[in-house]
Amino acid sequence: MAETQTLKAEAREKGSKGAVRSLRREGRVPAVIYGDKQSPELIAISYKDVSALYQTGTFMSHVLDVEIGGKTERVIPRDVQFEPVRDFIIHVDFLRLGRNATVTVDVPVHFHNHEASPGIKAGGVLNIVRHEVELVCPADAIPEQLDIDLAGYEMGVSIHISAVTLPKGVAPTITDRDFTIATIAAPAAVVSADNEAKAEGAAEVKAEAKPAGKES
Repeated sequence: MAETQTLKAEAREKGSKGAVRSLRREGRVPAVIYGDKQSPELIAISYKDVSALYQTGTFMSHVLDVEIGGKTERVIPRDVQFEPVRDFIIHVDFLRLGRNATVTVDVPVHFHNHEASPGIKAGGVLNIVRHEVELVCPADAIPEQLDIDLAGYEMGVSIHISAVTLPKGVAPTITDRDFTIATIAAPAAVVSADNEAKAEGAAEVKAEAKPAGKES
């Protein structure tokens, strides 16, 4: 389960564009907390803190405790806006999580034991179809990552979501099929050579099957 981290914030009043720009010049980012049938709450957070969390690559799938004055709001990031030219964070939306809340998040997939896969040892390539899987999870039980052990997988085998052991209460959003996460594929050179050999073999068979012409 992903560890809940704390982000310090301060309440702010709704202001003009000039006030918002001033806030950013001071190294803070305007943000809003909404949801759980409560009024939106305007806050400001440290640019340094939120940027560090965003750069982990898992910011959007992590539950956070936002401390505002003497209270704490449990939230999950839902949108991060960037300045289009200089590419820095200018606003963050947080979804407030109530008791027994469930959330939809993209969870990264990690692969282990490459050296124990006969297919990879034979020259096969791990072809990752989904680097992340969208899951519905209890807010307090979001997996940090999905782990797939490659031991025993042969070349040409597909690895489906059914091969992943999900935590209790966690389910993929795609439920109508056992979708593919990765395959152990033959390298392109091997596939190309194999296709050429098959084509040559088919041509030879066709030539052998062609009826001989009548002698004059």
